[in-house]
Amino acid sequence: MNFLTSLAVYFVIWWISLFIVLPWGNRPEEKVILGNEKSAPAKPRILVKFLITTLLAAFIWSCLWLVIYFKVFSIIE
Repeated sequence: MNFLTSLAVYFVIWWISLFIVLPWGNRPEEKVILGNEKSAPAKPRILVKFLITTLLAAFIWSCLWLVIYFKVFSIIE
């Protein structure tokens, strides 16, 4: 896998991982303020979720890279 392909694959994995991680630990506000949605999270902790997403995506990408590098399976054969 060349650099640009690796970067593109990591980008896609990162976004998919973000949508997996976003709902984790969300709790709605106790008292809803006029103009806010009832389901809006009280403390979204988005930076923590970005960090978790980055680590998860790096792990998944590393596993994928190892599978490709060691030719665990191939579609060419």
